[in-house]
Amino acid sequence: MASVPRHEKLYTLNDIYSLPEGSRAELIDGHIYNMTPPTRTHQRIAGELFATIREYINLSNGTCEVNIAPFAVFLCADDSKYLEPDISVICDKDKLDEHGCHGAPDWIIEIVSPGSRVMDYYTKLSLYREAGVREYWIVDPIKQIILVYDMEHDAAPAIYSLNDTIKVNIYDDLEIVFSKLQF
Repeated sequence: MASVPRHEKLYTLNDIYSLPEGSRAELIDGHIYNMTPPTRTHQRIAGELFATIREYINLSNGTCEVNIAPFAVFLCADDSKYLEPDISVICDKDKLDEHGCHGAPDWIIEIVSPGSRVMDYYTKLSLYREAGVREYWIVDPIKQIILVYDMEHDAAPAIYSLNDTIKVNIYDDLEIVFSKLQF
């Protein structure tokens, strides 16, 4: 006798909003992915990168906006992909409202934690590429590397160390000198 397939529950954005205060999770195609609290190193890296990018935008009178997690990114119009990248740079202000970014940010940075490795290296890479993110950085403090995906130009990923200077592809004149960051 054939067994009847068991249907698993598919979650929605309402389920994300119903989580207890302080909980962090992402929603991808009906599945909730809980996020563990970030480490101190993770937060220091995120803070330094955010401050560097914000300073550049402010000093150059830029029109882009930089946001640090928790910040909602709704990759699809149907709200089936709700993510909270560590850092998001959005240059199209029409994508922004009080709830977050609706559509692909121009540049996303994810800082790898032990529990986010597969998500950052594979799942999110695919989602961000498909959604039209122009540039994606994966900062891996454990491996001491940064992977830079210039998706706008469909270039092969570049690999850097945490001591390198990295040119930001979405800007003509921004380089981040990792050796000068305080983390």
